[in-house]
Amino acid sequence: MGESSSKIIVVVPTYNERENLPVLAGLLSDLRLPGLQMLVVDDNSPDGTGAVADELAEKAPDQVAVLHRTEKDGLGRAYIAGITRALAEDADIVIQMDADLSHPASVIPTMVETLRTTDAGVVIGSRYVEGGSAAAEWAWHRRLLSAFANVYVNTILRLHVKDATAGFKAWKADTLRAIDVSTIQSNGYSFQVEMNYRTVRRGLRIAEVPIRFEERTVGASKMTLKVQLESALMPWKLLFKRS
Repeated sequence: MGESSSKIIVVVPTYNERENLPVLAGLLSDLRLPGLQMLVVDDNSPDGTGAVADELAEKAPDQVAVLHRTEKDGLGRAYIAGITRALAEDADIVIQMDADLSHPASVIPTMVETLRTTDAGVVIGSRYVEGGSAAAEWAWHRRLLSAFANVYVNTILRLHVKDATAGFKAWKADTLRAIDVSTIQSNGYSFQVEMNYRTVRRGLRIAEVPIRFEERTVGASKMTLKVQLESALMPWKLLFKRS
C-alpha cells in the first residue's frame, strides 16, 4: 500500500451537523494526508447540512464528496451506504468518523500508519487503552453506560477489544470486503460491535490506538433508549445466529 497511490476515504454520516461539518472538513484538510477525501453521507438533514456539504464539495471537489440519502434509517445504514461507495471508488483505507467533533482528526495519521505497517485489519481510536480518555464533561452515567457496554459485549462475544463500541475506526478495504459489510443488519452502536465481531470471527486482527474522546459542543446526541436496547440485545443475537 504505497503512500503516494493510497486512497483514504473518511465516511462521515450526518444529521443536523451544519455547524460542525465545515470545522471537520478544515481539520481533515489540515492533516495534509495524500489521497484523503471526506465522504459526507447526509440523511436529508432538516437544518440544511446537505447544502453545506455540497458547498464544501464544490469548493474542494478533490477533498469532499457528498452522498444524499432520502430517509433517516439509522447510523448503520448510513455507514453501509458510505462504505459501499468508498469501496466502489477503490479506496485502500476507509475511516469511520462522527461529524460532531468528538473524534480527534489529529489521530488519523497514526491510525493509517498502524494499518500500513502492521497486520491489523482495522484500527480503533480507543478511549480505554493506555493514553486514551473520555472528555471531562462526559456525564458520569454516560461513562458508566459506556464502560458497562464494553464489559457486557466483550463477555458475551469475547472480542478482546478494550473499546468495543467505538465509532472511530480505520479499515483496510480488504477487511471490509472480507466481513461483507453490506449484509450487516444491526443499526446504531450495535453496528460497530457487529463489525468487530465479524472481523474477529474471520481471524483478522483489531488494533487500538489511544484517543481523547470529546463531548459534542454543538447539536444534540443521537443516543436514544431504542438505540440502547438494540445495543443490549444484539450480542445475544449474534451469538445465537452463530450456533
